[in-house]
Amino acid sequence: MLVLGIESSCDETAAAIVADGAEILSSVVASQIPTHEKYGGVVPELASREHLRKIELVVDEACQRARVGIRDVEGVAVTEGPGLVGSLLVGLVYGKALALALAKPLVGVNHLEGHIHAVLLENKMDRRAGKRVEEGRLPAVTLVVSGGHTSLFLVEDGRPPANSLPVFNYKRLGHTRDDAAGEAFDKVAKLLALGYPGGPIIDQLARWGNPEAIDFGRIKMKGNPLDFSFSGLKTAVFYRVRGTPLALEAEQRRAWRKTSASARADDLRAHCSPQTLDLIASFQNAVVRDLLERTLAAADAARVDSVFVSGGVACNSLLRASFLDTSRAQGFRVFFPSPALCTDNAAMIAAAGYYKLKAGLRADATLTAHASLPLGT
Repeated sequence: MLVLGIESSCDETAAAIVADGAEILSSVVASQIPTHEKYGGVVPELASREHLRKIELVVDEACQRARVGIRDVEGVAVTEGPGLVGSLLVGLVYGKALALALAKPLVGVNHLEGHIHAVLLENKMDRRAGKRVEEGRLPAVTLVVSGGHTSLFLVEDGRPPANSLPVFNYKRLGHTRDDAAGEAFDKVAKLLALGYPGGPIIDQLARWGNPEAIDFGRIKMKGNPLDFSFSGLKTAVFYRVRGTPLALEAEQRRAWRKTSASARADDLRAHCSPQTLDLIASFQNAVVRDLLERTLAAADAARVDSVFVSGGVACNSLLRASFLDTSRAQGFRVFFPSPALCTDNAAMIAAAGYYKLKAGLRADATLTAHASLPLGT
């Protein structure tokens, strides 16, 4: 079954063709980083306009790379939320119109569910390719961590014994009460004039700093101990910089970036003092430590030995190394998608949509965008 996936929840216009929820025939992503870079973050109206310009081209390119015609598609899966409502509407309206014109079934997919299926999709492709990898079995605790989301879910296979078709159940265990982890990375990078997006830049620069130089302490939560909060950590960085030589250094770095054509990590490092590099490394270490500790606490409470980690921040090298090292020491299994499937993409939407279509789920003309669409109970 060939499923066309369409993803436009934020600032990536994406389309993909996936066969049987297990084989990526094509995956095309049009990035908007140059559009939003000068603002240090995503501007919703500009994002919507870029989606309008690119959506048809991206879908056409996905079909060409998969070597299929648009009429060969057997179903359309489109992100319905959560995300920026204007951006969501572009992909959603296009997908609805396409499904109607082709008389093909349509399903809406939760963006967070897509990130969870990115792990399952990658695992299936690896095993089909003959790679010696462990099977990503359910139940599992999943950390979805990105620029807009930081959430923990218990993912279960709820199919009855006589039914061979997977039916996925999701229970939300925790979520961020303020800034998502990726958002905190972006805001700290903007404060320090490091560029956008902040996550990859901080990841590269942190390698030259001492992650133990500054003790930011542990983030304590009242109520649900599996919830996240990164606003206080971001504010702590702000007060470390304000009124110090680091603030002047950041202004000088901002002026240099406006006149420099190069934004390579080595060039940026030359404009960062050891104190700034230590601050960056310590901040990243505090974020990763908190993500790891709460995820392990969730897995322990749920009594599962499988952990999935997905979303854009799952590309972070320290996060991956920390989860892998801890998994070996404590005897649990951890699964990541490849970097291309961690960030927003349509292959994960098509993979999640496949199971909905096979289960007979269908959306009609009332399908609409939901900026705060929840996942699970």
